[in-house]
Amino acid sequence: MDKNKVIRSHLSPYRGLESRRPWCRASSRPPTLVITVSVVAALLVGVVLFGVRLTPSGGNNTWVSAGVRDVLNAVSSKQGTTAGPLATVPDPRDRLLGGLLSPDFDESSCLSRYRAALYRRPSPHAISTYLISALRRYESLHRRCGPGTSAYARAVERLRASSPNASTSPSADDCSYLVWNPIEGLGNRILTITSGFLYALLTGRVLLLHSSGGALDDLFCEPFPGSTWILPEDDNDFPIRDMGSLNGGHHESLRSVLRRGEEPGAAGASPWLYVHLRHDYSKIHHDQQFFCDDTDAALRRVPWLVFQSDNYFVPGLFLIPRHETELSRMFPRRDLVFHHLGRYLFHPSNTVWDMVTRYHDEYFAKADERVGIQVRKFRWAPISTDELYGQILNCTQRETILPVPNVAATGGSDGQPTKQKAVLVVSLHGEYSEKLRDLYNNNNNNSGSTSTTSREAVCVHQPTHLGAQRSGVQEHNQKALAEMVLLSFSDAVVTTAVSTFGYVGQGLAGLRPWVLMNPVDGKAPDTPCRHAATMEPFFHAPPRYDCRAKTNGDAGRIVRHIRHCEDFPQGVQLVE
Repeated sequence: MDKNKVIRSHLSPYRGLESRRPWCRASSRPPTLVITVSVVAALLVGVVLFGVRLTPSGGNNTWVSAGVRDVLNAVSSKQGTTAGPLATVPDPRDRLLGGLLSPDFDESSCLSRYRAALYRRPSPHAISTYLISALRRYESLHRRCGPGTSAYARAVERLRASSPNASTSPSADDCSYLVWNPIEGLGNRILTITSGFLYALLTGRVLLLHSSGGALDDLFCEPFPGSTWILPEDDNDFPIRDMGSLNGGHHESLRSVLRRGEEPGAAGASPWLYVHLRHDYSKIHHDQQFFCDDTDAALRRVPWLVFQSDNYFVPGLFLIPRHETELSRMFPRRDLVFHHLGRYLFHPSNTVWDMVTRYHDEYFAKADERVGIQVRKFRWAPISTDELYGQILNCTQRETILPVPNVAATGGSDGQPTKQKAVLVVSLHGEYSEKLRDLYNNNNNNSGSTSTTSREAVCVHQPTHLGAQRSGVQEHNQKALAEMVLLSFSDAVVTTAVSTFGYVGQGLAGLRPWVLMNPVDGKAPDTPCRHAATMEPFFHAPPRYDCRAKTNGDAGRIVRHIRHCEDFPQGVQLVE
C-alpha cells in the first residue's frame, strides 16, 4: 500500500477531522481571567504586575497585560554570588517575546513567528538580556557566513582545496561551521538541533542543517534574518560526501583521531571532523571526550564539524568548565534552556500553522481550560491498552487535571457547567481518546450540563491516529509538528516518560508536565504519574567519562544543577 495513502486516510491535513461537531457546547461566558501574583524576594528589582488573558477565538487573537515585569537574577559563581544580567519577563503584548525574536522579518512570510505566543499562556519565565545580545550577535555572524555569502564560498573552497600537509586552522576572519545530520523522529530532531545551536552559540560557529531527502521541507520557517540555515542541496560537489552514512568509526571521526593519538585541529590535520553523539557512544570514551575541556579547546581549531545525535545533549555542555560562565549569563535559570531556544528557533511553516489554527479555532478556542495528554508506547516498556488507559485516568483524576464523573447522578443534568475543559489527546493510536470521550460523553448532554463531581464539561479531541511513526514522510512530519504546537497551547500537560515528542510540547508551553511513569512488569505502577521537577528535556545517554579523573564517572553528580531523572535513572536533566 502507498504509505502516503495511509496518512491521507486519516483526513488530510486536519480538514474535516472529527466531522461531528463537539458534543459539549462552548460556553457563552467570557474567557477565563488568569491572574498571576509573584512574591518578590530581596534580590528582585521590580514588581510582577497582574496580567489578563483572553483566549484567541474567531480570528480575534488578543493578549492583554498590565505591563512588563523585570527581575534581577543572581548568578552563582565559584567566587560567590554576584549580580547577573537583567532578565525580563516578556509583556504578553510584545510580539518579539521580550526581545527573544528578531524584528527583521516579513511577517507574512512566516505567520507563526509573531502569532504563536497569542495562543499560548503568557510565559512567566524571564529572559536574560545577555541571551538576547548573544542571539543578535549570532544572527550577524550567520548573515556574514551563511550560505550564499562570499565568506561561505571561501570556506567551502578551502575545504575542497585543503591538503593533508596544509595548516587548516582558521584565521580570526574565517568562518567555522557545525553541520547537523537528521536521524530518528521529529522530536529527536528538534532537540538535537537545539543542542547544536547552543554549541554554535558558545563556540562562534554557524549552524547548518543537512536536510537530506527533504527531511525539513515545509516544516519550519528560517529562524535567522537575511540568511538560511539549510546546507545547500544543489552543491553536488560539497567536499564532505555521504554525511548520512558517517559513523563513529569513520577515519575523520573524533573517536578515530583520538584513538590514533592525534590532536584535532593540529597543523596538517583534516579541516573537518565527524562527532558521534548518538546513544551508542556510551561505551566509547573517545566520543564522550567531546564534553571535556581540553577536547573542546582543540575542536575550536577545526573549521568544519559534522555531527549526528539522537540526544538532547545540552546538559553535557554544562559539564564543560570553559562554558560555565557564559551559560550562567545566558541562562540564570538553568531549566529554561529549551523553553527559550525552542521558541526562538522553531516557527511552523505557513502550511503547518494553517493546520494548527484551523484545528484550534474549531475545537479549543472557546474552552476555559486546555489539557494536553501525550501518549506513547515503547517496545522496551510493554503495557496493554487497558492498563495504560487506567494509568492515564488514575493520574489525571488523582491530580485533579480531569474531573471525576458523578456516576450517582441520574439524567446527567446539573445545571450549566462551571467550566468548559477541552482535552487534546496526542497519540499514534485512537483507543485512549475514544475511551475518554465515551467516559465523559456519558456524563454530558447537548444542553451543556454536566454530571461530573466538579460540574465541568469535558470535550475530548484527537487530531490524528496514524498508527505508526513515519519520519520519512513530509505530511506525517507536518502533522506531528502541528500536534506538538497544539500541545504547547495547553494549560496543563500529561506526557509519557522518555518521549521526545512530549519534551517539545512541554518546553514550548513552559510547563512542568505530569509524567506517566514507566510500567512495571507490564502493569501500571502504583504511582501513576509525577509532577516533573523541571520542564527541561532529558539527556538520555549522558557521558560516563569523568574528564578530570580520566576514568568512568557519573554525570549526575558532577555539578549541582544536573541530576538523574526520576523516570529514566540513567539519564540526566538540568534543574534549578
